[in-house]
Amino acid sequence: MADFKHLTFEISEPNVALVTMNRPEVMNAVNTVLAGELRNVFLAMETGALGDINCLVLTGAGERAFSAGGDLKERNGMSNEQWQSQRVVFREYSRAQEACPIPIICAVNGLAMGGGLEMIMRSDFAYAVDDTKFGLPEIRHGFFPGSGGTQRFSRLTSEARAKEIILSGENFSAEEAAEWGVINRLLPRDELLPASIAIAAKIAAHPTEVVRTVKQVIHDGLQTDLVSGLKIEAENHDRISSSESRLKGIAAFNERKK
Repeated sequence: MADFKHLTFEISEPNVALVTMNRPEVMNAVNTVLAGELRNVFLAMETGALGDINCLVLTGAGERAFSAGGDLKERNGMSNEQWQSQRVVFREYSRAQEACPIPIICAVNGLAMGGGLEMIMRSDFAYAVDDTKFGLPEIRHGFFPGSGGTQRFSRLTSEARAKEIILSGENFSAEEAAEWGVINRLLPRDELLPASIAIAAKIAAHPTEVVRTVKQVIHDGLQTDLVSGLKIEAENHDRISSSESRLKGIAAFNERKK
């Protein structure tokens, strides 16, 4: 198993990886090293370099924060050249998460701001502690969300809601996050990680090819019109229906087995 400086990686259930951002002293703010480590983990899900993983749970260490976003202390005093070099690493980790072939579930254990919220929106879905605060406060620091925040938040909520939140820099509550579709479920703190790992285990127990295909078909279909989306679905359904997993699944059903 690989060694990491700012995250921990463990197999919590069969075929389920638990990845924990481990910088609680700075509310799990993402610096260049952590961004590179996250990139490497997401890329490894494609190659199998970290094992046979079929679902990944991403969370933060401690009880204060999931992630406060990019580490602004590290960025303090950076030249434009240094800033651009760091942006390369951050874009690589963002793209690696976007392209990750297996489902990513965020277990949001505390504050999720800026890049932390963008990380959640790049995941497949998220559960959160019921007293979590969320926000995209970048405008208060002289810039704006640059890792998908302006695009994903507007699609998850609405154009008007995105303009209100991003232009004001105001925070919003866990209840609002759930109401707007940013978070799937709100849970007490002691139930968050068990529930996140439990749903990941259910997903991971299904055939790998089917899990990966469903994730991609839903995503690809939403990038186009309904007719094109139905075509994407049909083509992939035909492919999966011809696979060994379908034959095994139907046989198991008739034999009353998993």
